[in-house]
This record gives sequence, structure tokens and C-alpha cells, in this order.
Amino acid sequence: MTPIVNSTDIHKLIALDPVFKSIYETHGTPENYERAEGFETLCRIILEQQVSLASAKAHYLKLKNHISIYTPEQLLKLSDVEFKNCFISKQKATYLRALSNAILTNQIDLSLLSSLSEAEIRLQLTAIKGIGSWTADVYLMFCLQHKNIFPIGDIAIRQSIKTLYQIEDREVMIQRAETWKPYQSLACYFLWHFYLKSRNRPVIT
Repeated sequence: MTPIVNSTDIHKLIALDPVFKSIYETHGTPENYERAEGFETLCRIILEQQVSLASAKAHYLKLKNHISIYTPEQLLKLSDVEFKNCFISKQKATYLRALSNAILTNQIDLSLLSSLSEAEIRLQLTAIKGIGSWTADVYLMFCLQHKNIFPIGDIAIRQSIKTLYQIEDREVMIQRAETWKPYQSLACYFLWHFYLKSRNRPVIT
């Protein structure tokens, strides 16, 4: 599996849009966000919904330290109080339970996703309560290294586009992202890179 961030694609993307050349020359190569496929990572992405990555990582690690083995069976044994003690909201606990149940009832087999098309992967993931387009996008990018994903639901990406292109309308952002194909994922990695570097924030992996 070729990583999203690679020198060949960087130069092709730069040729498509000089904004990325400016980011590259100013801030260097972006982090290649890559995570293991599977249940634990998907749980973590759910925890990252609508909160800072630093907060989500802290909650994820607290939960991981609380249970002996990170499995659907173990998560389903946890009470609302135990989730709350790990700083996980009732809503997100519901989502984690929904994912756990989906796996245990064979509604989804995460180990098979890499063999499916992007559309099929999205269909299976978003059929589970609490998993929407953004969560599916991040799983496709981070875990499966799909190269042409544009998570319009990501606040940092929208903020970077607003700053770099003076675009505020979501539909216009989507139109702009069309010009980055087939390197939309790499473009987003650059936009995250710009967002963090311009705010002096660390990379959270």
C-alpha cells in the first residue's frame, strides 16, 4: 500500500495547485497520518468527532487503560458510569456500543473492508449508528490510505481553505477540491499540516 504522502504525488499535486507548493516550501512535508485497520481505531475516530484530537486521544487512552482487552465484548460490558469516568459522553458511548454490536452480529467485518470499493465501504460504515461521512472519510484515509477523499465535514480543512483561498461557501470548497483529483487525500493532509503549523500546534497521531 503506497502511503498518501509520497514525493511523486506531492509534485503532481503542486503542479495542479500552487497553493500546495507554498505550503510545502514554507512548512515542509506533511505527516502521513496512518493507523491500523480495525475496531480499536474506528472507536478512536468516533471519539474524535467534534472535539479536539488532544481531548479525544486522552479519552481514548483512559478507556483503553480501563479495559483489559480492547474488544467489542469488553466495551459492551461497560456501564454508563464507567464510560463517563473515561470522559466519554452518553451519546458516544451509544455509538461505541452500536459499533460493537454490529461487529458481534456480523453486520460488518472490518477485516474485509480493504477488499471493497470506496462506495461499498461507505455504505457498510454509515449503516452503523454514529458513523457518518466524516468518520468514514477519516477511516478511508488513515486506515486504508485511499488517495482521493475529501472530508468536507472537517472543521480544520474548511478553515484552511477559507484562509488560503478566501472561500467560505461549502459548495465552492467542494468545487475547488475537484481540481485536486486524484490527490484529494494528499491535499487534505497538506491542509491539516498548514492548519497545525500556522497555529503552532503539535501533530496528534
